[in-house]
Amino acid sequence: MPPSEATGGESSKAFVRRTLREVLVGREDPEGFFALCLSVLGHQETCLQFLSHIQPLSTANSSLHSILTSIYKEYFSKTEDEVQLALALSLLEVKDYQFSTPSQESRLQQPRERPNERSFPQMTLMERSRTQLPRLGSWPKVSSPQRAPETEPPGNQVMDMRDSNQSVKPKNSKRRRQRKGVGQQVVGLPCSPSASPPVLLWFRRDLRLCDNPALTGSLEVGAPVIPVFIWSPEEEEGPGITVATGGACKYWLHQALSCFRLSLERIGSQLVFLKAEREGRQGGSSLHTLKELIKETGARTVLANALYEPWLKERDDAIMSGLQKDGVEFKMFHSYCLRDPYSVSTEGVGLRGIGSVSHFMSCCRQNPGSALGIPLDPPASLPTPAIWPQGVSLDMLGLARMPIRKDGTTIDWAANIRKSWDFSEEGAHARLEAFLRDGVYRYEKESGRADAPNTSCLSPYLHFGQLSPRWLLWDAKGARCRPPKFQRKLAWRDLAYWQLTLFPDLPWESLRPPYKALRWSNDRVHLKAWQRGRTGYPLVDAAMRQLWLTGWMNNYMRHVVASFLIAYLYLPWQEGYRWFQDTLVDADVAIDAMMWQNGGMCGLDHWNFVMHPVDAAMTCDPCGSYVRKWCPELSDLPNELIHKPWECPVSLLRRAGVVFGQTYPERIVTDLEDRRSRSLQDVALVRKEFGQYVDKHSGCDLVPLPPRLVSEALGLAHKEGGTVTAEKQFLLPVITRMEFKYQLEDPDADAASNPYNAVLKGYVTRKRDETIAFFNERDFTASVMYEGAQRRERLERDYRRMEGLPQPSVPRSRARRTPTTKDRFSIVPSGATTTLR
Repeated sequence: MPPSEATGGESSKAFVRRTLREVLVGREDPEGFFALCLSVLGHQETCLQFLSHIQPLSTANSSLHSILTSIYKEYFSKTEDEVQLALALSLLEVKDYQFSTPSQESRLQQPRERPNERSFPQMTLMERSRTQLPRLGSWPKVSSPQRAPETEPPGNQVMDMRDSNQSVKPKNSKRRRQRKGVGQQVVGLPCSPSASPPVLLWFRRDLRLCDNPALTGSLEVGAPVIPVFIWSPEEEEGPGITVATGGACKYWLHQALSCFRLSLERIGSQLVFLKAEREGRQGGSSLHTLKELIKETGARTVLANALYEPWLKERDDAIMSGLQKDGVEFKMFHSYCLRDPYSVSTEGVGLRGIGSVSHFMSCCRQNPGSALGIPLDPPASLPTPAIWPQGVSLDMLGLARMPIRKDGTTIDWAANIRKSWDFSEEGAHARLEAFLRDGVYRYEKESGRADAPNTSCLSPYLHFGQLSPRWLLWDAKGARCRPPKFQRKLAWRDLAYWQLTLFPDLPWESLRPPYKALRWSNDRVHLKAWQRGRTGYPLVDAAMRQLWLTGWMNNYMRHVVASFLIAYLYLPWQEGYRWFQDTLVDADVAIDAMMWQNGGMCGLDHWNFVMHPVDAAMTCDPCGSYVRKWCPELSDLPNELIHKPWECPVSLLRRAGVVFGQTYPERIVTDLEDRRSRSLQDVALVRKEFGQYVDKHSGCDLVPLPPRLVSEALGLAHKEGGTVTAEKQFLLPVITRMEFKYQLEDPDADAASNPYNAVLKGYVTRKRDETIAFFNERDFTASVMYEGAQRRERLERDYRRMEGLPQPSVPRSRARRTPTTKDRFSIVPSGATTTLR
């Protein structure tokens, strides 16, 4: 059968090029592709033309070209009898096959064809021919995991949504298998890869292959792809004191880049590292570096995923303008958040309750954006350029630089971080799978427990883009257990970035003007003790030591240490923010700034609670196992006293080897209630002094509106035909703690007498509930028995009195029953204490 007849008039070269797309997107392996070409083009045509047809792959994808060349050479080196048998079988298959026109979906996915051409069908002829042709040998297969769910979630809303190390991602998950069936978008093979100018794929905080829109977009251009990473620390930091990339973050980034480079190499590509070059006296400029790279490579397109920090968005806008002047296209994709924070509007919702996640989600539902869509599968390969640009080594970026002592030895402060995490994209998916198999079922009620791994630990992977929020949301929706509390975490994340776009000075400037005048403490000794986990309060110390050693702690413990710093040590929230930014591996400017502002009483939705350093332990570490792990010097103390060792008897401390001031620090503050009262009084003082920022009717704080919200308010007033007064234009009532409203009426009242005291009391654990029930039941039974005995004695005395009988004599003493250890009625359940809270 002639090739033109087999393909409906299509030339053999066009057929090979178009069919080769199936290999590039992972729908077919090289062996099946060659068998299909042999079946359709024929033995002679394949022998003469196949190598010339695949010649462009030598520059676009050298690894695939070598595989196909090996298949070709091995097959045509076989005997004539084997070849004739293969041809006969393949021709029978072609005659049995009924050609059909492509479906609408395939037409949308494939390049446009001329009207008189018919597309070769995308079915399993290659699979059938492969089963009948003699096996050509054992060649590596180019494959791509197909991943698509059965149904697509509503993309126009923000869905209701922060330890196994070094593990491998399970590949045969039942949940994932059920959701397969729809392939990823087909990307075209460039007609002449060697002649097409390459595409610069600029990676930033999107170090992944799965669900990466910019990566998929680079394949659709149909040209060689050059992945690059540009490090410009001056641009990352932005204005003010943001500490956008602290030491722990830089170390994670170094390790993540190393892992991602290997991932790209596995699909036949590379990652070019560049350090932003200096322009005169200015710092490193990404624009200047990109222009130099464009001159070197001849690229005419730059693709990247968007970042939403205001200073980085300004940088990207300047780069887009600068490249467009030179005729270079700069295209951005949105994937870092579920919603583009610059597109969220309060129209139809209003500003009441702004700062809360419920208000934010209402804004997203009322003003839906573009659909979320289905997560994208990773590509099987990337077209490579003929010549790679010159980059620098990863070490030259200086991300994982360790301090050196005077004697020349290196201080490896990241050793424990390295042991605690898998920095690869595979590690992110392994943690997600492990969490969805186990921890997700306890997350709703016990995510605050510090002594059990009930949280996902996915925040650093989300921050560096090794796991996309869309992929995480989709997998959470696909799990059998769908806790809204876990899914709402992504909404909190989007809310933080929305606030940062509204208030660019969020990391260093208090949003509520009166709170800028608070008289914070400047005790550096207290700050140092808090940072190093030497406050004398075991729960706080354990959390801060975990942070220092592993770069992470769960959300509940972040609340505990923040409350201690602000409410009890009375240190400014900015100190806590800066320390977290330097020590957290998931340090995120938007999230940390929003949460520390709320904890510091000056955010849009400041906390209506305060964590007590001892009472909170009853909730998150009732048995003391968390404290024993991170404060081993206290491990021999009993459960009842491990969170308050200062109440231990001297003899018990001696047996446990605890010496205050030596083996374990003394408490840096002891008058917690007095400090809380002083904090409330200072807040009442500044709110009274700056009365213009307090609403006289509701007692709520007033916050100046940012320009974007002012324009929305003005637009709404004009639509309704009304006017906007100066006060409504610029001042907005925000959520205010009831404790502060009451304190304003009675500034001299102490914290204990405030009816809206915000200090949380830890809940009594299940074991202690059982102990209380045991005591109550025992006391009730004993009291009933005693009352019964007393009643019988009274009846007997009355009867004897009525009959004139003598009363029984009362013995002077009774033999007291001494319980033994074998007496089950005298044994108190484990965990019982004499003092119950």
